[in-house]
Amino acid sequence: MWRFRWKQTRTPLGKFLDKHRIEQEWLTRKSGLGRNTIADLANNPDRSPTRKTMQKILQVLREFDSGVKADDFWDM
Repeated sequence: MWRFRWKQTRTPLGKFLDKHRIEQEWLTRKSGLGRNTIADLANNPDRSPTRKTMQKILQVLREFDSGVKADDFWDM
């Protein structure tokens, strides 16, 4: 039986999470943001966060890399 696995498009945020082995669920809990919000931002290149959402994500990700900037993930 053939199983097809669709190659998932990852945004720069998604690639950062993968590189640092950060689970989206962990980021959801630490940031207080919704699961769908984190999933969209990690997988949908057309999705842009609000300023408040961006700040919450960056605050948590700076535990892994203190030099993380919004420009690393989103066009500003």
